[in-house]
Amino acid sequence: MIAEAVRRSPLVDYRQRFVALSAATRGELSIRELPYLTQVNFRTHPNDSSTLQRIASRLEFALPVVPNTVTTGGDRRALWLAPDEWLVVGPEDQEKALVQCLLDGLAGAFGSIVDVSANRTVLKIGGPNARDLLAHGVPIDLDGRSFGFGHCAQSLLAKAPMIIERVSDDHDFHVYVRSSFAGYLADWLLDAASE
Repeated sequence: MIAEAVRRSPLVDYRQRFVALSAATRGELSIRELPYLTQVNFRTHPNDSSTLQRIASRLEFALPVVPNTVTTGGDRRALWLAPDEWLVVGPEDQEKALVQCLLDGLAGAFGSIVDVSANRTVLKIGGPNARDLLAHGVPIDLDGRSFGFGHCAQSLLAKAPMIIERVSDDHDFHVYVRSSFAGYLADWLLDAASE
């Protein structure tokens, strides 16, 4: 007998609870897991303009150079994590293509490319009460005037390390959390939402 690997998202057991929350709040608050997104940690020298131009050409959009911002192109996005570090995110099962795209862009220049897709899952938190829910556990100001669409930050949510991204001008956020913290964070969010 050969064991078969089965892919299972960290929050598969929370789906019904997330659906129940949305129904109970009449859509004022929703939580949904976006499992299996491609996530690649990319590092290179931020002052090497020729490398950054090659990367932009391969990705079809430029990496963000302004701290805590996001740039997008098609179904991909890049989150600024540090002056020489980005998280490049794409659709499910695009790890090899995205890694190759970044390798081609480096063209031998100094850099680091690490597929971290299995490291984190993503929670989409939306609805008119999303910011209020997150504000209970995030120590940064999430008001749209200071943390609007196209902004991201590394912070803590209920003491769990995460990356938060504002994905719309309305009420939508993505929370990138390590798989090992996902259940804890989902329980915290559901408990905080019940208050």
